Amino acid sequence: MRTPRAQPRLDLGRLPIPGPYLIGRDTELASLDAAWEDPNIRVFTLIAFGGTGKSALVSRWLERMSLNGWRGARRVLDWSFYSQGSEERVTSADRFLDYALGWFDDSDPKAGAPRDRGLRLAELIRKEPTLLILDGVEPLQHPPNHPQAGRLKDPGLAALLKALAAANPGLCVVTTRERIADLDGFTTTAPQVDLESLSPEAGAELLKTLGVKGKDSELLAESKRFGNHALTLSLLGGYLSKACGGDIRRAREVDLAGAAERKGGHALRVIGTYAAWLGEGPELAALRLLGLFDRPAQPKAIAALRAKPAIPGLTEPLADLGDEAWNLALSSLRDHGLLLPADSHQPGTLDAHPLVRVFFQEDLETHHPEAWKAGNERLYEHLKKEAPDQPDTLEAMEPLFTAVIHGCRAGRQQEAYREVYRRRIQRGDEFYSTKKLGAFGSDLSALSGFFDRPWDQPSASLSSAEQSLVLGIAGFNLRALGRLAEAVQPLEAGLVADTSSEDWKNAARSASNLSELTQTLGELSRAVSFGKQSVDHADRSGDAFLRMVGRTTLADALHQSGRWEESAESFREAEALQEERQPEYPRLYSLQGYQYCDLLLSLGEPEPGAVLEGPGADPEAARRWREACQQVRQRAEQTLEWAIKYLGLLDIALDHLSLGRAHLGLADFAKAAEHLDHAVEGLRRAGQEDYLTRGLLARAMLHRQRVDLASAEADLSEALEIAERGRMRLHECDAHLEWARLCRQRGDRAGEQEHVARARTLVDETGYERRRREVEALTPSPSPSRTPGPPGEGSA
Repeated sequence: MRTPRAQPRLDLGRLPIPGPYLIGRDTELASLDAAWEDPNIRVFTLIAFGGTGKSALVSRWLERMSLNGWRGARRVLDWSFYSQGSEERVTSADRFLDYALGWFDDSDPKAGAPRDRGLRLAELIRKEPTLLILDGVEPLQHPPNHPQAGRLKDPGLAALLKALAAANPGLCVVTTRERIADLDGFTTTAPQVDLESLSPEAGAELLKTLGVKGKDSELLAESKRFGNHALTLSLLGGYLSKACGGDIRRAREVDLAGAAERKGGHALRVIGTYAAWLGEGPELAALRLLGLFDRPAQPKAIAALRAKPAIPGLTEPLADLGDEAWNLALSSLRDHGLLLPADSHQPGTLDAHPLVRVFFQEDLETHHPEAWKAGNERLYEHLKKEAPDQPDTLEAMEPLFTAVIHGCRAGRQQEAYREVYRRRIQRGDEFYSTKKLGAFGSDLSALSGFFDRPWDQPSASLSSAEQSLVLGIAGFNLRALGRLAEAVQPLEAGLVADTSSEDWKNAARSASNLSELTQTLGELSRAVSFGKQSVDHADRSGDAFLRMVGRTTLADALHQSGRWEESAESFREAEALQEERQPEYPRLYSLQGYQYCDLLLSLGEPEPGAVLEGPGADPEAARRWREACQQVRQRAEQTLEWAIKYLGLLDIALDHLSLGRAHLGLADFAKAAEHLDHAVEGLRRAGQEDYLTRGLLARAMLHRQRVDLASAEADLSEALEIAERGRMRLHECDAHLEWARLCRQRGDRAGEQEHVARARTLVDETGYERRRREVEALTPSPSPSRTPGPPGEGSA
């Protein structure tokens, strides 16, 4: 039991404001109480479709916690991610992570990749008992029909929840429409509870409370007919009491034919009946305004929409409406339950349940397309003016991200792309939103507006060059978020478009990126094919830099495929081109330099099981290994000097990684540790998770050789989690092999062979022949069986 203490630090007010009635939820309230009291429960998830009452339940429970002095919580923070309707939306946890890290006193909320920020936030939350409420996370989950159904798309939020499920002195309460697959391994510490619809008895009681009259049997029957769905019954009760004198028999006027109960169809039919009864006027116009928003509508945005001249088909009933009449219309809608209660934390803000908003969005798009377009255009112009010309913070940038979406809905994709997205959000080739603010998710959300179909069909309103660029940026952002499989789609579409238009430079870049991406995903035959295309397109372009890059990309794919000599030849060609292009920097550097060093270490690496020192040592193998390590050390020392002077975090970190591996091979553990620590820290700050796994694996090997097995396990666990989440199958294989060596060192033969078996499967499935000999060396030889001799031989 958590001990009550002084008043905690509170930051509340973002959850949807619940209605006045919560009926039939005593059991669920008790389960939340029990979760708070149970120190073994760290994350508690409520799952139900929209309108079942998840947010209302949690809001009412928070009221009870407040009345009880928060029962030992030292901090309480709520956040809502919910957006419009049940459709899959592109959204992000960037703003939440940025805000929460600052609220928990992180020194630099923008530092690191999204996953690293989520882990940092978890560490801060763990310092004292905290109650964290995360409402409506379904927009950040893959939908049910996706191969990764239920998994969180945002690596920062996924890392936060998994870390809290592992250790948390407080409680995180989550509401969502879909089970969170990331928490499936934490059934004891992070239970996920399906919130059932109301019982028929509770549904009938709710209708009575709202003023509906009839026999108990009639009320029970109608509750069942409407799925015992809390929102639907609330709206139905309001409609019957206001429009039908409370007569339960009039419920039959709501046509449910074809309504999909699980998708909110019953609620949508009631809303449609309500809208028809309201008729054209201020109330209906106000509801249509909310169809333009996927979040609470701010007062300034509403004022911009109501301003003259009126928007035809949308705001004529509102343009000349005085404040008193406007407030009366809003009060009426709140009485009907179509508008959420006023929020004292955000005066003037208007909000409705997402199913109400989705009804009026569909109504506008389908029946009033010109009003839909004009309304979005009005919001686009308003939001452009709300933000600074080039904002420096994520909070100040948010109106621009939203402006892009409204501009694209208004049919102004090209202007929104050039004037808002490229000039103000990205600041041209600075890529400010991602490189400086780390807002990959928010950037991707805005970018979705430039696609007719994410992520392979850009808007025809953009020029061919702009279409190519948005495809490339989408692929980059998806990759940075660890969504590697999804990143292939826009890059392939870009390659097809660039090849068709004979834009050989961009075709070479696209093919190179695809080679790296498919290689990490474990599709090595495709990686080699894309690598060859990159070389061909770069040669056609005549660009010296791309010709060098294409050859290193191909060389690296050949290396992972176990084709060492072909790889070495391609790297030598690339380095010759580099020396010709930049004689003052004759060696491959940056990523290309790291990849070449990786091959050189492979070429010099002794056979598994070879003895390099002491009795039975192989002096020739020891000599080759020392020479390879010395060669890599010398190269990386030189390129590190260049990187520190002229390049960025990733380049510096990769040189430290090469140096760490070289010193590890030379058994200089102190220098290896220094460089590998720099490498891991730099890769975290660079936000490149597919490279971070390499640093973690190398450092795990160092820890194992120094017999610091706990530290080795920590690095290996993180590396494998990143690899599995991003489907980085080559890194998964590497992690399992190092796990096998760690298990062998511990004497855990069963664990060793389990990891070897998984590594063998990955080698077989991906063609990762580079690791074949390591798998074979770790696989035990079959026990010799006794061959029976001729009859009578061998007997006692």
